[in-house]
Amino acid sequence: MRRTYLAIAGVTIAVPFIIDATAGIKPHAFFGFNKILADTVSPAVGPKSIRKGGAGPVNSKDTVIVPKRGDSSAIKLPGDSTLKDTTIVTVDSLHLPKASKDSLDAVVTAKAQDSMVLMIQDKKFYLYGSANVKYKTIDLTAAQVSFDQNSGVMSATHGKDTAGKPVGRPVMNDGGQSLESDTLEYNFTSSKALIFNTRSQYGEGYVHSEKTKRMADNTIFGFKNGYTTCNLDTPHFSFRSKKIKVIPDKLIVSGPANLEIQGIPTPIFIPFAIFPITQGQRSGILPPQFVVNQQKGMGLENGGYYFGMGENLDMTLRGDVYSYGSWSLTASPTYRKRYKYSGGMTISFANTRLGDPSVPSEFVNSHDFRIMWNHSMDSKARPGINFGASVNFGSSSYNQYNVYDYSTRVNNNIGSSISFSKTWQNKPYNLTVNLSDNQNLQTRDVSLTFPDANFSVQTIYPFQPKELIGTAKWYQKIGIGYTNEFRNQAYFKDSSFGKKEMFDALQTGMRQNIPIAFSIPVMKSFTLSPSVNMTEYWYTKKVYRQWDPNKTNLSTGQLGALDTTYIPGFSAQHEVSAAMSLATALYGMYTFNKDSRIKAIRHVMRPSIGVNYRPNLNSGAYYNMRYNAAGDSTRTSYYTGAPIGVPSEGTFAGMTFNLDNNLEMKVFSRKDTSANHEKKIKLLDGFGLSTNYNFVADSFKLAPFNLYARTNLFDKLNITANAILDPYATKPNGQRIDKYVWETGKFSPGRLASAGITMSTSFQSKDKKSQDKQKALDSLANVTDPNTLLAAQQRQLQMVRNNPGEYVDFDIPWRVDLSYSFNYVNQVRADSGGLVNIIQQYVNFNGDFSLTPKWKVGLNSGFDFTHMQVAYTNMYISRDLHCWQMSINVVPFGTFRQFSITINPKAGLLRDLRINRSRTFYNM
Repeated sequence: MRRTYLAIAGVTIAVPFIIDATAGIKPHAFFGFNKILADTVSPAVGPKSIRKGGAGPVNSKDTVIVPKRGDSSAIKLPGDSTLKDTTIVTVDSLHLPKASKDSLDAVVTAKAQDSMVLMIQDKKFYLYGSANVKYKTIDLTAAQVSFDQNSGVMSATHGKDTAGKPVGRPVMNDGGQSLESDTLEYNFTSSKALIFNTRSQYGEGYVHSEKTKRMADNTIFGFKNGYTTCNLDTPHFSFRSKKIKVIPDKLIVSGPANLEIQGIPTPIFIPFAIFPITQGQRSGILPPQFVVNQQKGMGLENGGYYFGMGENLDMTLRGDVYSYGSWSLTASPTYRKRYKYSGGMTISFANTRLGDPSVPSEFVNSHDFRIMWNHSMDSKARPGINFGASVNFGSSSYNQYNVYDYSTRVNNNIGSSISFSKTWQNKPYNLTVNLSDNQNLQTRDVSLTFPDANFSVQTIYPFQPKELIGTAKWYQKIGIGYTNEFRNQAYFKDSSFGKKEMFDALQTGMRQNIPIAFSIPVMKSFTLSPSVNMTEYWYTKKVYRQWDPNKTNLSTGQLGALDTTYIPGFSAQHEVSAAMSLATALYGMYTFNKDSRIKAIRHVMRPSIGVNYRPNLNSGAYYNMRYNAAGDSTRTSYYTGAPIGVPSEGTFAGMTFNLDNNLEMKVFSRKDTSANHEKKIKLLDGFGLSTNYNFVADSFKLAPFNLYARTNLFDKLNITANAILDPYATKPNGQRIDKYVWETGKFSPGRLASAGITMSTSFQSKDKKSQDKQKALDSLANVTDPNTLLAAQQRQLQMVRNNPGEYVDFDIPWRVDLSYSFNYVNQVRADSGGLVNIIQQYVNFNGDFSLTPKWKVGLNSGFDFTHMQVAYTNMYISRDLHCWQMSINVVPFGTFRQFSITINPKAGLLRDLRINRSRTFYNM
């Protein structure tokens, strides 16, 4: 608590109110009226005989409302009814005339933590201790503030602590501009300011000036300046210039500038500099970066222009050019309509020239393209209707010559999808139309599906009343559904796109399905589910494949291969089946003794057994196909490869069996704060098998066993496994014989036809700033359109992939990701000429660790056990230089090798101001 003082006629007196550490004062009590007080108070009389215009003393007394001690609200003038907690002090009335002409044109609010002093005779006002003054758009804070009404100048200075260090430096914010200085002088009359030793922030940049003059229109002129994006008081680098001009919300212009690093001038000079500080969308040049490519020569990459076309549309145009004749051009438009849709597209064309044109065997001239498009629709724009697209399509050699990032290099499959869906409100109808494309860049195989339409009617219960009362009858549970699939699909090589070969491979089909089913409880623990399914298939062509001994096999180069003939014409196939299944759940528990850390293990079994009947309605859809020179044949369908599937051949009258399990245990946990201190751990999320037995089949009555298992051990190790066990023995050529494996003298449940297992895990140290990062992401998601945010994230992800060394998290000391996959196949494949035995193993690992808090080393690699070679490998080293960052990326071996070192500022404003040195090599 401090008492505020007034000095009148050289005598300092206490005013009748108290101001605490956070009290504020309405400025018109001082700045707006101190001129009036000076004119109306006579120095010859005391406070008890204040005269009004010299007309005589005022003897009447009024009450002045004053805040109590501890009240942090502002002092109010007499008559202000908003003051609630008050103390009544009796003083003489003060009748004030209208404000004089030289009074300020707006209210000034002022407050101070220590004290306020008003010198009425000198027309000066002083604020001490964390002073704050607000006037129009100006918000000033400083240790000390003074105001001289004679000159209209307000001065702000810093103070000193007990150690003599400056504290409370003046900081002035005006319209988004922030200026920090040692001393500040502001003229209320001209709205100009003179600032000494100032530090101002404009977006990502900072300007340090010895002397700054701020004009009425907020234009700033600086003397002896430094521009930097480093936020330290003593920046690591800056561009030093004697004169500088700041045009608010537009740009910073300087004269000749010299680059200083750690305060040391460098030989680098620029005749002038322009630093944009605009907010929002602006068109402009995108400077290229110089590179050296071993095959393409010297070049300029990523140069271009950004076109800002309004809040709904923009486009980035970039290009690369090299001294040996290679070039590329990329256009990336983006569009958005708030609360409706957003998307972006990337269209790239490239011409690659490698090698010596005079040596045709070593010369490559490749014309490539790539099209990428993403589109998303706001779910609230048109309820019930959604349209989305994710397209990635291009020539197979585009990535080989024009893409350098790790993830794209190791992925040989790309795909596209465009979808439209409609759901009728309050009706059971759904419609979905898709276009999909899948490409294998290594084999150059393309799978194109368009259109892929699906119309469905959700299950309806025709015998169920609108208002069900009591328990439903069994017939009221009968449900009927309907699905209709229409699909065009073609498999071809990418070189055949748009040609006759592609249209010859195009297959069209439609499938209709009507399921009728219901379920009823039996004996409380069982569920009985009868069902009937009717399916109809429509085809527009047949595919006939037969062995041709004179045809060359493209994969082996030898004579003898399958010849394919397409027979156009409409045909229909039908399939009807009836089934009844009985399912239940069985629970088992094993409890350990009290001293064991494992409390119990629980096993849940969900068996299901059923009977099924399907008559043979499709005997004419199958034929015997010879597939090798030895005369071996297999039963296959005329509609193999059809987009809607193939109906089953033969009559089925048999049983089906399915068994699903899960296994979990309960252990003692010291971290559990509950009374029982127990925690559940899932050992196996699911494992089981399925098979069937056909009583009416003439051979091979027992179907292969399908096995599966999945788990996530300790929330760290993800494991997925599957296998097919064939119970029948085979000949040396792989053909099955109607005899069980265990009947041949082998103790085995069956022959392993195929198997696969994948495992993955990830470990990382604790991120100390994870909560702050999550809060930042949450706040960004709250203020940003989700669709626009997704498009921005995708573009940022592409930048990360292009140069992972520039985007590392130094807050995580170490991180390791591991994955392993194993696949085994031992089956007869007609396209491969007979029995195929394939084993594939691959391990992938990536991670990074911090040598020091500012050094990070990372590695992305893998190993192919099938070919016994190291996979595509990328290593990087990053150094955090506070406001700069250095990264070294190395691809040490393989078809594509690369080395690059980059040093660039972190700030996006100066991101193109980079030093880059790179080398790229190809093994032709």
